[in-house]
Amino acid sequence: MNTRPDPACISDYGDLLDTYKPVAGVSDELMDSSGAVRPVWQPFLRGLAQLPDEALELSLSRGNQYLRDAGVFFRHYGPGDDTEREWPLSHVPLLIDEGEWAEIAAGLVERADLLEQVMADVYGPNRLVTEGRLPPSLLSANPEWLRPMVGVQPRGGHHLHFVAFDIGRGPDGQWWVLGDRTQAPSGAGFALETRMAISRCFPGLMTRSNVERLAGFFRTFRDTLLNMRPDETSRVAILSPGPMNDTYFEHAYIARYLGFMLVQGQDMAVRNGELMVRTVAGLRPVSVLWRRLDSGWADPLELEETSHLGTPGLLSALRAGTFTMINALGSGVLEMRALMAFMPGIAEHFNGRPLKLPNIATWWCGGAEARDYVKANADRMTLDDALSTRLPFDHGEDVVIGGRRIDGGKVEAEWIDARAEKLAAQEIVSLSTAPALVDGKLEPRPMSLRVFLARTPEGWQVMPGGFARIGHSGSSTDISMQRGGSVCDVWVVAKEPVKNETLLEQPDKPFHRTNLGVLPSRAADNLFWLGRYVERAEEKMRLLRAYHLRLAETDMAELPLSAFLAEHLETLGLSTDEPLPAGLINDINSALFSAGQIRDRFSTDGWNALADLLQTAQTMAPRLKPGDDTARAMGVLLRKISGFTGLVHENMYRFIGWRFLTIGRAIERTWATSGFLAAFTHPEAPEGALDLAIEAGDSIMTHRRRYAVSTSRNTVIDLLLLDDMNPRSVLYQLHAIKEHLGFLPVADDQGAAVSPLLRSVMTLETSLAVSSLEEMTPERLQDIAAQTAQFSGLLSRSYLG
Repeated sequence: MNTRPDPACISDYGDLLDTYKPVAGVSDELMDSSGAVRPVWQPFLRGLAQLPDEALELSLSRGNQYLRDAGVFFRHYGPGDDTEREWPLSHVPLLIDEGEWAEIAAGLVERADLLEQVMADVYGPNRLVTEGRLPPSLLSANPEWLRPMVGVQPRGGHHLHFVAFDIGRGPDGQWWVLGDRTQAPSGAGFALETRMAISRCFPGLMTRSNVERLAGFFRTFRDTLLNMRPDETSRVAILSPGPMNDTYFEHAYIARYLGFMLVQGQDMAVRNGELMVRTVAGLRPVSVLWRRLDSGWADPLELEETSHLGTPGLLSALRAGTFTMINALGSGVLEMRALMAFMPGIAEHFNGRPLKLPNIATWWCGGAEARDYVKANADRMTLDDALSTRLPFDHGEDVVIGGRRIDGGKVEAEWIDARAEKLAAQEIVSLSTAPALVDGKLEPRPMSLRVFLARTPEGWQVMPGGFARIGHSGSSTDISMQRGGSVCDVWVVAKEPVKNETLLEQPDKPFHRTNLGVLPSRAADNLFWLGRYVERAEEKMRLLRAYHLRLAETDMAELPLSAFLAEHLETLGLSTDEPLPAGLINDINSALFSAGQIRDRFSTDGWNALADLLQTAQTMAPRLKPGDDTARAMGVLLRKISGFTGLVHENMYRFIGWRFLTIGRAIERTWATSGFLAAFTHPEAPEGALDLAIEAGDSIMTHRRRYAVSTSRNTVIDLLLLDDMNPRSVLYQLHAIKEHLGFLPVADDQGAAVSPLLRSVMTLETSLAVSSLEEMTPERLQDIAAQTAQFSGLLSRSYLG
């Protein structure tokens, strides 16, 4: 067969297709069997070919920059390697005609309904086993089949609410289901972000191509989950394993996009059979929980006892029917490859007809069938073939697998997946290829497609698109991102212009302002410490700049003032042997870590500002020299950290989270200021220490205008301790802390209108307000610092327990 298209067919596509050669015997998404470009691709390719090289490069860079700015990444795992890497975007989308998509969608809806029926049976009457349609060991030996869930009826009547399917096109053009994703399907958020990136690359081409929008799918599912609540005061939450999970970014993105609370297992508790979330106002009920955590880790009391990711008693709340789980625990059993061997028969049993969209051909390899299958097919098996975990070979019986002659004992040692008792052997399908842009030319790469379905009151709704995995070479199996694959957007192309869908409510509905709800305690804790770490880093930058400015003037570290300041820096964990000490970088890194724990509540600009600050500090550290070089570097870092604090001050909504962050900064500033005042105004401090205090307090200009005399101990203490108009003073910060605490809710079980923290702050504030300068001895200043240091513990006991 001629795999090269007629040049007359590609004259409108420039040199994009000069080297495009579909693989013999493999279906191609761009070209048909005659080598002609498929109609759905033609307008897009013409538009792409019209872009000059520089314009094309700029278009691609816009998409990449969007992903970097949005902080989209994936976590790469390897030997000694666990790092965040840039999202591997393949810039050419996969185009599918709306007519073909409708056929795919109908087949997947049918399959989703079938999986719901299977799920209801294996956790209910179990007729599929008793009637011989499923082998008993297929369930009993599978760790994803959870015995404690047998007989538990889901609230609302459905086990599955959000599913995904990996599909691929075979050599004959038929779409096949490669895998069912029912446990906690990932990728919907990445599909959104990939769509956003591609829309930045080709905004005009996308509009002219009549691409179906994704927002309507998410809006409908969001409304479905909200309508599952018993009333508008209850909550929908998304359960995540936490920031170390490889899809945590997506969890945070979806929570922020849909406006749901993102929680981890430790954020919740079960009380009297009801699922509750720990908030700064006490325990509050959760009525809908979208699970992004594997079932086995959800409840350490009845499932995996070593789990630190779950919530004790979660199953008891499910049995009580007090909340809805999306998807039901135990749904991972539907993902096992071996089940695919029985799906055609089960479909005939339940529906009386074959599946519209068949799954990849699969054989059950349990018991003696494993030995017979391996012997019959050993010459074409590879490491990726899934075999029975207990192959019944005798030791010493030779088998040739993948070109290697090994004995039966080594089969078990080298070819077994110890996590499952039985698996299936799967027929290898040559996936179709799709175009990828490489050095300005299109090349065919292997492709598989993930499609998402959400249950609504009207039935399953299919996302009009999804994302496709693209291989990094012509290999038919190497499409994983962990092995160098990439991801592209999927365009479902309509014949007519499409409706501009958004996530917002329809304009014909009555306006109402959404209640933002209460703040989870863990989120409040991270916001509080984010504020503390940022303020701590800023204070250290000012002190380091002051030290190196004096070192630049004298080049003598042993002078009294320099030695005094170096000693003070040592008490803060900063060694002057390092121009940019590791202690400062650790504080910035800790701030970024705290922000990373609350990505759903943190703006992209704020995240990027912190990430840029850390990257700048890490880049500077190895090449700085003491003195003027480091003093200038501290000035750069101070400007960058001021940019972050400016974003927080100007843009962050004045809700409870902002108050915890601001309280953290205020407590840190109060503690640090009273601490260096005790040291720098001490009678034994060297000459110049008072000016150093004004400099560390960033109040040089204010001091000059405020006082007509030179710097003295009284002016320093008055300005930085007792002046309630100076935002750098201790009294000003105490006023601010008291004001913010007044807006925080009081937990139901506290019983008192005034929290212990507020009482302590008011006591210290009043004491300072009526004190005279003469009373501010070094001992009194040290006592103020000690009282401030207790604020964190009081805040934790009042709001973060």
